[in-house]
Amino acid sequence: MARSIQENLAAGSGQSDDVEQYDVVVIGAGVTGLYALYRLRGLGLSVRVVDEASGVGGTWYWARYPGCRFDSESYSYGYSFSEELLQEWDWEEHYAGQPETERYLNYVADKFDLRKDIQFHTRVKSATYNEDENRWLVEATDGRKISGQFLVTAVGLLSAGYIPDFEGIHDFKGPWCHTGRWPKEGMDLAGKRVGVIGTGASAVQLIPMIAPEVAHLTVFQRTANFCAPLRNGPIDKETMAEIKTKYPEIFRACNETAGSFMHEFDPRSAMDVTPEERLAMYESLWEKPGFAKWLSNFRDVTVPGEANEDYAEFVRGKIRERVHDPVVAEMLVPKDHTFGAKRVPCETHYFDTYNRDNVLLVDVRKAPIERITPTGVKTADAEYDFDVIIYATGYDAVTGALLNIDIYGEGGELMKDKFVDGPRTYMGVSCVGFPNLFTVNAASVGNFVRAAEPLMDWVAECIGYVRDNGFSRISPTLESEDAWVKHVNEDGEKILRTKHANWFNGGNIPGKARALLTAPDTAPAMRAMRAKVAANGYEGFVLK
Repeated sequence: MARSIQENLAAGSGQSDDVEQYDVVVIGAGVTGLYALYRLRGLGLSVRVVDEASGVGGTWYWARYPGCRFDSESYSYGYSFSEELLQEWDWEEHYAGQPETERYLNYVADKFDLRKDIQFHTRVKSATYNEDENRWLVEATDGRKISGQFLVTAVGLLSAGYIPDFEGIHDFKGPWCHTGRWPKEGMDLAGKRVGVIGTGASAVQLIPMIAPEVAHLTVFQRTANFCAPLRNGPIDKETMAEIKTKYPEIFRACNETAGSFMHEFDPRSAMDVTPEERLAMYESLWEKPGFAKWLSNFRDVTVPGEANEDYAEFVRGKIRERVHDPVVAEMLVPKDHTFGAKRVPCETHYFDTYNRDNVLLVDVRKAPIERITPTGVKTADAEYDFDVIIYATGYDAVTGALLNIDIYGEGGELMKDKFVDGPRTYMGVSCVGFPNLFTVNAASVGNFVRAAEPLMDWVAECIGYVRDNGFSRISPTLESEDAWVKHVNEDGEKILRTKHANWFNGGNIPGKARALLTAPDTAPAMRAMRAKVAANGYEGFVLK
């Protein structure tokens, strides 16, 4: 509910002695927040970053579950802004695990002396725009207040964990958690009866890691996933030395592809080659690491149609080959969505895990979970006793963490109300009625750091332009916002990730408006669009 204008102005006053004053406040000390601090500080601006964690890393701080790791190549995911950093840091694995990634982000924070401008243990409750002063007041749950002319919400794309509202969820007597908030001290699973609810990307990584140590593992699956082998491995010194000579080539390749990955589609149609050639291509890609199976495929494999179904059946065959029990294999074979409609999880021994005697797969579409009991889980068909329950139930993506903060704009308008039918922004980064606010998490989709760096470069240059030209505020015109929302809705209908319920469109969250939460455009197209807007004096924005 919106505040009155009087309440908004009173709450947003930045003149109180107990309010710290900065040029820019950044919410989030993860991948984007750290780079935002580095970049904005380089413009001579005073910056304060706030984060609820006790250390840097954002999602890579919280998601400590066993098996958590990149699905992008490590050397394509790291920052590119410092040649010295690139040459100093040695990646240990082609697809780095969470501990290595957290170490890397801590190394970055220390190397560039970023911690002095970060306030940890600070959970943001609200952010209020003061129209008289053109400043944002950020208030934490502990009552601390910080004010900035500009506000950057680097709150994360996949940081707001979602747990279904199961009846009795708090009745369970044993330990339980969401994979996105894994305890820092870990969880004792050895010899325990463990239930994992969900078979999305985090579950696909977690399940093979814990199955050998638990007494028994029960997996509750609603939706089977098209998963592809990760084929990870260590990086030896010689290989790492060679990678360091190829960074310009690696980043150039990432900059030219649709999702900023090191993979480029084959320009041919799958249906234009012979069945033998097609199968040979599929088999060759299947042996490659990472997303090659998805993003180096024939161009029409990624759109609904004959080619997509042909490759989907190939993947289904690969799943059936690895699962010994044909009944279990069919449960693990996706039949309700097209290949690539959901982000394809990369796995290591995931399907083989279901061949273990101590692992049981339960189909909760046939027998839904009715409630969580003090001793476990009750479905429509049976009751299961557990010592530990793990919720791998996904995320309220893109807007979830943003709207968990009460953000009040002009006239006390609440962003939660503005976004009730889906995001209303211009280019994913700015909203009418919320001047000097940059919602950067909404536009950093793809190979995350490759998208986040140029986006934050644009935001930093925009802030510099506003300051250097004597303006006090910037916000989009209603026409540009309306045009962008229309573009997202209309062009979004043409792409695969809007065809089935998933986190890209909010379809995984009950009650959330079904709308594409990201841009329907390629990364190069988005960069070109933002560059054109800037070159034309921030066309589509009003500067005052």
